[in-house]
Amino acid sequence: MAGGGAQCLSFAGCNFLRQRLVLSTLSGRPLKIRKIRAKEEDPGLRDFEACFIRLIDKVTNGSRIEINQTGTTLYYQPGLLYGGSLEHDCSPSRSIGYYLESLLCLAPFMKHPLKIVLRGVTNDQVDPSVDVLKATALPLLKKFGIDGESLEIKINRRGMPPKGGGEILFACPVRKVLQPIQFTDPGKIKRIRGTAYSVRVSPQMANRMVESARSVLNKFLPDVYIYTDHMKGISSGKSPGFGICLIAETINGTILSAELASNPQGQGAAVLPEELGQNCAKLLLEEIYRGGCVDSTNQSLALLLMTLGQQDVSKVLLGPLSPYTIEFLRHLRSFFQIMFKIEMKSPEEEHKGGEKVLMTCVGIGFSNLSKTIR
Repeated sequence: MAGGGAQCLSFAGCNFLRQRLVLSTLSGRPLKIRKIRAKEEDPGLRDFEACFIRLIDKVTNGSRIEINQTGTTLYYQPGLLYGGSLEHDCSPSRSIGYYLESLLCLAPFMKHPLKIVLRGVTNDQVDPSVDVLKATALPLLKKFGIDGESLEIKINRRGMPPKGGGEILFACPVRKVLQPIQFTDPGKIKRIRGTAYSVRVSPQMANRMVESARSVLNKFLPDVYIYTDHMKGISSGKSPGFGICLIAETINGTILSAELASNPQGQGAAVLPEELGQNCAKLLLEEIYRGGCVDSTNQSLALLLMTLGQQDVSKVLLGPLSPYTIEFLRHLRSFFQIMFKIEMKSPEEEHKGGEKVLMTCVGIGFSNLSKTIR
């Protein structure tokens, strides 16, 4: 990790705030972000961003955070990743997935294994839901050697927007170094699994979503099983809603996902469960067409773990890069001076799906200095 004399990086604007704070924490390089919504009527950091900064402060030890009065300038000097058993109340204006995505990047490099309870909205229409991250991100971490009994995401309660009321537990072991990966053949789809959930509405909603999703997916594959999850009483959060999360698994262990949730109570037009199920099934088929060994939700997590791996070659085949991932590559270059070799694989070569991108890099040999050696 870089010492206190590391050069401070400067950025402008509120975009990609999480990426910048996460990479600053891992690289040990201080960070200054100016002009955060400076020209808007309500300038400065939003409540969910302030909540995210508090979370970073909780999992680190010795971080220095300075925010000016209007909230338009943020200075962050990272401390050491500490971990331990924690609790955090997430802002209901973004889902728990917003916070959990960043914790997945940081958790393996803590001093103590992280065990954190997050409360808030578990499923919304903006961020990856807890279900998707549980199904896709955890298997990805295992490929890099981050595994064990203690790696889990458990949904204790579901919470839908606008009021939330959900609760999850995330636990992750620590690792000294990461394994390099060669993950270039996604393989053929062997089965589709999913979860249709409903809270504070009729349990029939989940069954209707399952029927309509299956009507689309069974034309593609016979092995489709979608669980229904109807939580009652205190475990159903504070707002009504329903949604569906679908996962396609290949023979080589690639996991692709798609999800949709109903409109928050009192916002937007009412959505029929049948429409939601069908649309989500089509989204999953689109994700399968895009292909790659990592779905679009976890592209940046895979690239980060490749960057931090041992000084060995890692390769991964991705579908078309999302705008978020493209910006993430730029940030990786700023914080770690690492460049990826990017090769386009045309559909003719692969005989299937859209354009693929083969990403290759040599890891920087990042070592978890705060992990106690046993």
